Amino acid sequence: MIQQIISNSYKNAKKIKLNCDSKFVFFSDCHRGDNSYADDFVHNRNIYFHALRSYYENDFTYVELGDGIELWENRDFSEIFEAHKNIFLLLRDFHLKDKLHMIWGNHDMVLSKEKRVDKLLGSYFDAVTATDKDLLKGLKFDEGIILDVEGYDKNILLIHGHQADFFNYVLWKFSRFLVRALWKPLQIMGIKDPTSPAKNYKELIKVERRLKKWIENNNNQMVIAGHTHRPRFPEPNDLPYFNDGSCVHPRSITGIEIVDMQISLIKWHTISTKDGTLQIVKTILEGPQDVANYLK
Repeated sequence: MIQQIISNSYKNAKKIKLNCDSKFVFFSDCHRGDNSYADDFVHNRNIYFHALRSYYENDFTYVELGDGIELWENRDFSEIFEAHKNIFLLLRDFHLKDKLHMIWGNHDMVLSKEKRVDKLLGSYFDAVTATDKDLLKGLKFDEGIILDVEGYDKNILLIHGHQADFFNYVLWKFSRFLVRALWKPLQIMGIKDPTSPAKNYKELIKVERRLKKWIENNNNQMVIAGHTHRPRFPEPNDLPYFNDGSCVHPRSITGIEIVDMQISLIKWHTISTKDGTLQIVKTILEGPQDVANYLK
């Protein structure tokens, strides 16, 4: 069943072009919340905003691979918007340039419905002018995206990765109920959700194993995913399973870039200079490697 779910995500995926002129950045698992103690994103929001602004200024296309908005722990999107308004307005700038693509994950699975997206993200109330203004009007969230690579028969599948996680895909409503009723209050006390692959190593391994099995059974299809929060960057001769990590690591965010047909795993983090000034910098963790090395 899991293998068929992943195949359906591939079959129904939206297609966009990748060529030598393309510049893509992939982040996932931001889990933007309401600025409460349970909002894991709060600690890295300045790092994330700085990184995203840099990508915008350098004309990148931004692809978010799911779980960008924490809609399991939070019922009221307006509180999330107010907590991270500068980020949502920056996402609007990407959207207006037609350089924003969003994939839904398990924590924002309600955004698979276009009417829900329009209701939550279509507009916002501007208290200064006392009027409604467009936010991400017309934006569609996808389950999967295929990067059609110019000059190659094979392509790249972008998914969140919860398709390989029965509890968080098929039973997502029950999982959401547990998070709201049980794990969110316990998280404040430091107790982690054992059903989440991001917080349970055994579940993480199971999800990765199922994704790799699908890749192997489908002619070594290149996949970039999130969900597990564990960055993955294979060698050219390994199975082409990539994971961009998350934006809720302690003191850093990780992501994947594709520039000039070169793919890299990157980290944005804060360093302290000799004079005590804090500075946000980008470090390349793996790569760059030619995308072609994974399309054989």
